[in-house]
Amino acid sequence: LEQPLTHADVEGVYAGLRPLLSGESESTSKLSREHAVAHPVPGLVVVAGGKYTTYRVMAKDAVDAAVHGLDAKVPDSVTEKVPLLGAEGFKALLNARHRLAAEHGLHVARIEHLLSRYGSMIDEVLALVDEDPTLGEPLAGAPDYLRAEIVYAASHEGARHLEDVLARRTRISIETFDRGVGSVEEAARLLAPVLGWSDEQVEREKEHYRKRVDAERESQKMPDDETADAARMGAPEVVPLQFLATPRPARAIAPQRKAQ
Repeated sequence: LEQPLTHADVEGVYAGLRPLLSGESESTSKLSREHAVAHPVPGLVVVAGGKYTTYRVMAKDAVDAAVHGLDAKVPDSVTEKVPLLGAEGFKALLNARHRLAAEHGLHVARIEHLLSRYGSMIDEVLALVDEDPTLGEPLAGAPDYLRAEIVYAASHEGARHLEDVLARRTRISIETFDRGVGSVEEAARLLAPVLGWSDEQVEREKEHYRKRVDAERESQKMPDDETADAARMGAPEVVPLQFLATPRPARAIAPQRKAQ
């Protein structure tokens, strides 16, 4: 390269282990990416090998193996034909991305980003923007994401902590140079009213996330996996939000307990 890359240019790294089936070749690149289904003991089905992109095929084979010995007739699996959440109507919405952009006051690139993440569920995200136009603005520290996506993570996707949003509902923790630290303040403020956080809980959430990033960075200086894992676990779990309920008559409480 005319401008050589350095460590400082690295924005994010994806790394992991491939669950490959063992073979005669010592080169992992030559081992099969296929999976195998086995019954090591009666009643237990194990899937070995495979890859993320074929998880539905793996699931079908595992279920078929599990029901093979049942006395009852079980219909054939159709999992590979069931559209994923957000798949229905996706192509039509993608074709209408310019219209959606004009209707909601967003750049077409933003609509394409949301479609790639939510598919036809994009209407739920855009509804948040229509209700509060400030949610259509870029998130501080991670401008590839909209502020609405942070709110949506808590209101629709079950996120309960700041870490849930930055590290799991979005890819901010691995797509930004600072691992999402620059988004902590704004993201926490957006989540607070949705999750009913007090000022104290907001501070706990921010402190926990920063300590999590520090622990990850420290783990990457360790010489082996064992010490790296120990360093990574150095960040204590965030103190869970406590809900206080006022006393209610027994009939009113019973359904709630059942739901929990």
